[in-house]
Amino acid sequence: MGDTFIRHIVLLGFEKRFSPSQHYVYMFLVKWQDLSEKVVYRRFTEIYEFHKLLKEMFPIESGQISSENRIIPHLPAPRWFDGQRTIENRQGTLTEYCNTLMNLPTKISRCSHVLDFFKVRPDDLKLPSENQGKKPETYLMPKDLRNNASDITGPIILQTYRAIADYVKNSNTEMTLKLGDLVDVVEKGQSGWWFCQTKEKRGWVPASYLEPTDSPDESEEQEPNYEGEPYITIKAYTSVEEDEMTLNEGETIEVIHKLLDGWWVIRKDEITGYYPSMYLQKSGQDNTQAKNLIKKRGAPPRRSSIRNAQSMHKLSRKRISQDSYRRNSVKFVQQRRMRQLGTPKEESKPPSPKSPMKPQPAVPPRPSQDLILNRCSESTKRKLMTSA
Repeated sequence: MGDTFIRHIVLLGFEKRFSPSQHYVYMFLVKWQDLSEKVVYRRFTEIYEFHKLLKEMFPIESGQISSENRIIPHLPAPRWFDGQRTIENRQGTLTEYCNTLMNLPTKISRCSHVLDFFKVRPDDLKLPSENQGKKPETYLMPKDLRNNASDITGPIILQTYRAIADYVKNSNTEMTLKLGDLVDVVEKGQSGWWFCQTKEKRGWVPASYLEPTDSPDESEEQEPNYEGEPYITIKAYTSVEEDEMTLNEGETIEVIHKLLDGWWVIRKDEITGYYPSMYLQKSGQDNTQAKNLIKKRGAPPRRSSIRNAQSMHKLSRKRISQDSYRRNSVKFVQQRRMRQLGTPKEESKPPSPKSPMKPQPAVPPRPSQDLILNRCSESTKRKLMTSA
């Protein structure tokens, strides 16, 4: 349980630096056994030297004795000059290399050589010199391609955000902010915690403390989905604000709006409200990692709970009101029920007398001839006498 190992390595992209001379470094997000996430920067020449030593340590697995036994992946040697085009094209190779490396037997993937190489160094925490004339250029791989070794497209420039209030970090993995600080967002997590960096520091920051510098709206935020997506609560939460929901662990709910600040709008029966996305998980998934992350970091604060928040935008963003969420959600739920049970006309129809679900009345026995003669009219008596 106390053994140190790496769970996963994700290649985020690369940085073009200009001090002490122009060079490139790759950015890796390393997820450790305690669920901590560290960003490290490595030149390709360093990665290749690491690869060569790894092959020397495991000659059988590297195919030096027999090529049929090779399980350590190949890695091309660096060129005399690596331009930006080469750096971009190599991202797919490095993604595949890291994925294969983590899937090797534990004697390789958890050896000290691998662990030491991906540990955080002082240079990873200290950004390039502040005296440099030009700011480093950061290029990120598209998120949906970070685990895909093929079809690597062009880079994405980091977005710059502004702090709307002071934030004091609660752990070494977080970052303290002052009102008006500008940060570059490296990683946007659905939990509402974003990995950011400035010239002096890096760390996780609540997304609720940040706003984009160019527009008050988040163009990448999804629209509400009133059909609902089924989730299960993996941690109980007691509401603090009026528009939040109180739920116990293990309850089934539907997510109707995923917001970037980590507070999603959910529906339970016909009731809607905000709930921390960190406390939700799709059914059938292993929640061990999520629960460990909850213990370590917890849910981020909501924007409405931040005191002295000052926006640089004259027009604040129009959020959907809880009344609108509830009204639209109830309308959708009623329509869904009608589709499942049938049209309203069919529901309002009285049951047919021929319906097999309704028992037929019993046929009474025919009265005797004497009883008929005693009770019937004179015309009926005459008809009976003639028929006899």
